[in-house]
Amino acid sequence: MAKKKVIHPVSKKIEENIKYLKEALGVDKSFDIIHLDLEYAEIPMALFVVDGFAKDFSLTQIQRELLLLKPEDLQGNALKALTHTHIPYVEIDTNDDLDAIVDDVLAGQAALVVDGLDQIILLDTRTYPVRGPEEPDTEQVIRGAKDGYVETLVQNAALTRRRVRDRTLRIEYKRVGRRSKSDLCIAYIEDIADPQVVNKISQALDKIDTDGLPMGDKTIEEFIFGQHLNPYPMVRYSERPDVVAAHLFEGHVVIMVDGSPSVMITPTTFWHHLQHAEEYRQKPVIGAALRAVRFAAVWASIFLLPLWYLFATNQHLLPEMFAYIGPNDVGQVPIYAQFLLAEVGIEMLRMAAIHTPSALATALGLVAAILIGEVAINVGLFSPEVVLYLAVAAVGSFATPSYELSLANRLIRVLLLISTAIFGLGGYLVGTVLFILLLVRMKGFQTPYLWPFLPFSYQGFRDVLLRSPIPLKDRRPPAIHPLDPDR
Repeated sequence: MAKKKVIHPVSKKIEENIKYLKEALGVDKSFDIIHLDLEYAEIPMALFVVDGFAKDFSLTQIQRELLLLKPEDLQGNALKALTHTHIPYVEIDTNDDLDAIVDDVLAGQAALVVDGLDQIILLDTRTYPVRGPEEPDTEQVIRGAKDGYVETLVQNAALTRRRVRDRTLRIEYKRVGRRSKSDLCIAYIEDIADPQVVNKISQALDKIDTDGLPMGDKTIEEFIFGQHLNPYPMVRYSERPDVVAAHLFEGHVVIMVDGSPSVMITPTTFWHHLQHAEEYRQKPVIGAALRAVRFAAVWASIFLLPLWYLFATNQHLLPEMFAYIGPNDVGQVPIYAQFLLAEVGIEMLRMAAIHTPSALATALGLVAAILIGEVAINVGLFSPEVVLYLAVAAVGSFATPSYELSLANRLIRVLLLISTAIFGLGGYLVGTVLFILLLVRMKGFQTPYLWPFLPFSYQGFRDVLLRSPIPLKDRRPPAIHPLDPDR
């Protein structure tokens, strides 16, 4: 690979380097950019660092070591003497490109400029404001690890390596965004993951041309996969290191973005979004039962409302034993309009809950349950059956482990309801077929979205339908093309 051409090389004259760095970093305009003029061993030096990223203790210790320097210590190869002997720090590097050095300083590293050297010493003494690795709110388990990813890339990589100590685990660093210069990395086990998938992801990241990543990992997903009109997620998001480690051992590739506590797992299928760590923290029989209940809840969140509306408005389709299905009191508003109004109402309540302080969350729930729900039934706006079935569908949405999948299912539910309301039985059947065709046509890195159902795989079908005992899961999913299929 050809070496990148340096447009602004480091000069041996410290004054020229300081002038360029002060102007590029806006030292006189930004209060948090620190510039110190120093002198050690009778040699002028300068230090550039961002105040909020500086690790004061490390920089102080380095300065104390530099105080012990004598002019004769830097005779000959001064750069080698400094980096190999007199600066006792692990994360130390050099660079001869002033533009790259500006980016590194803004990313948190400290730049030590030494007069007479045509390279600048970089000290990775950064420390980010970060919360502790707490258990994610959306992926809680009764028993199991309580740590979770945070907003710092280095710490997330460490949490991953703690569980995956394989010598072939690779965590490749990249920087994306012309202005944001966002740090991210690709993690995979080299002798398991499909190299074609790794290369495609790496190339896709290199081709991203944008000024920044305001939404972090979500922006990366849209650049890599596209399919902007498709509501279904092409990657699985997780904030649990143990879940990510399990996927790495299967052969998946993980993308971590600095500033985001959730990481992206790819390639994935529809069924990956329905798995939950709690199923593997219990006995296989209990885990299989939990999975069956979760599947029932998910299917109810998609098909229950349109199916009930179809039967309620077409009683002749019902067997006599199910004649009770249907509203006893229709109310003043058409049933389909009741469902649409209730769907909008639930979405409004969800948004309100997000923006409501925790201390007021209980009060919001009481207002929603008593004042809105009960009064709406009494005045005839909603029928009791509509509220009941919508509540079941809402619970099914909340029982979906993947938040992105639950939102997509909710949209499909509304579209199916509208199709059924307009076209009746034909609308329900055609809408269901189109929904299945949408999932069948989806692929992520040549991995069918509905595998192992289409195409069918007995072992995969068994692992999806049941929570198989871990000793029986001796094969990796062939749909993601692992190099080592045996576990």
